[in-house]
Amino acid sequence: MNVCYLPSFLSECDSPFRLTNFTLDFLAKNWAHEIDFVIWTGDSARHDNDHQIPRTPDEIFDLNRAVTAKMQHTFTRRGIPVVPSLGPNRITTEFSSIWEAFIPFTYRQVFQRGAYYATEIFPDELAIISLNTLYFYDSNKAVNGCPYDDPEDPGNLELDWLEVQLQSYYDRDMKVYISGHVPPSPGNYFPECYVRYVELALRFQNVVVGHLFGHMNIDHFFFLESIDLDIIPEEKKQLHATGNDEALYDVLLNEFKALPAPKKVNYDEYVVVNVAPSVVPQYLPSFRIFSYNVTETRENVEQKKKKKKRSKKPPKRKHGHRRGDGGNKTSLCKKPKYENSWKCHLDEPWNSDEDSPSRTNTFWSPLGYAQYNMPNLDDANKTNPPRYELEYVTFPLERLRPDEDSGAEAFEYPIPPQFLPEELLDASVTRSKYAPYRMEDLTIPSWVRLARRVADDKRVKLRKKFKKYMFAGAW
Repeated sequence: MNVCYLPSFLSECDSPFRLTNFTLDFLAKNWAHEIDFVIWTGDSARHDNDHQIPRTPDEIFDLNRAVTAKMQHTFTRRGIPVVPSLGPNRITTEFSSIWEAFIPFTYRQVFQRGAYYATEIFPDELAIISLNTLYFYDSNKAVNGCPYDDPEDPGNLELDWLEVQLQSYYDRDMKVYISGHVPPSPGNYFPECYVRYVELALRFQNVVVGHLFGHMNIDHFFFLESIDLDIIPEEKKQLHATGNDEALYDVLLNEFKALPAPKKVNYDEYVVVNVAPSVVPQYLPSFRIFSYNVTETRENVEQKKKKKKRSKKPPKRKHGHRRGDGGNKTSLCKKPKYENSWKCHLDEPWNSDEDSPSRTNTFWSPLGYAQYNMPNLDDANKTNPPRYELEYVTFPLERLRPDEDSGAEAFEYPIPPQFLPEELLDASVTRSKYAPYRMEDLTIPSWVRLARRVADDKRVKLRKKFKKYMFAGAW
């Protein structure tokens, strides 16, 4: 991307301060009194793609200081925690100083070593782990890519740390969001880093309630699956890659079509990754407001904790319907080609649980989100100022407003009604362009059901909506 002073839709530009400040001022005025915490997936400095104006380290630090100061003014001074993640920038101790207000004291040393950390948003209840995805990103030639025989590789050290954190939160009956900049996919991560991330995500499926990432600038979701841990000989592999272009849409559609039938799906074998659009003019600047379940009584939660289930061994089923026939891991792992792959050394029991908040709507489960974007980016000027408007919600209509028989006073609005169009609050409206997904919640089964609907060739309108949201109508 290049340096631009006035952004426009589909421009190859980073966000100027004018756009960043407008967005944060909008959030301060409209949303700061409504939200509990902010997940900031990084990449605050411009990309170093403009040969006319090369980026310098001092510029990276200055840009991050400026955005950090604005974040603190907008959220931190109001008591709202902000959880940033490192974007594609060099790691230095300078960020420890810049983000001092965001990094818990107990994690300062960890952050100085590797730029990752964790913070308990609600002590002993809910935490957020912020990863440094640069150590996993296959465009980073300064690291070794998490090889099994290199325990000191920065990616391996970070994933070792992540495993310890997740086990600790499991032992303490806490729930976690994992956030970062570059999302975990075969098209983004070194193969061995990807395998380790998938294994941890599946093993601690009952601990992690969401995987939230950025980087791609494209609104989409995808699945991490147990098949990613199988050994599939090269000649039998099928295409499974992602890219920051229209090809990603085709890859996702093919993946969704290959999902098992409802009666055959084993939800232990799936994890959902959400990738949000960005506040950049490459598409339309956007942000999301999530809602989560806080209504279940603490007594019910304690009862569920007493019924804690045993860990499960990873499933041993053949996945021939996806990226090729899985080989016999026992025999393949004896071969020199595979014996030093992480796939041959990951056999810890999984902690999946159908009653966990990632699988069923219960305490801490993510319920849905509302996404807002800036539709008049090209036309905005002094007389026609830019504006953020609702793009869509994931909720079904009946979850957004009380029905005619119940009172509005007792109704729990997942999104404050003042931020919704009138038609979403009208009980007589049964369909709306703002609510095409109609998801009961954001648990794994709900995402699998949505993926199946998008993949259904008969649901032409829904598929068009999905593609429109991915690219903000550009394709």
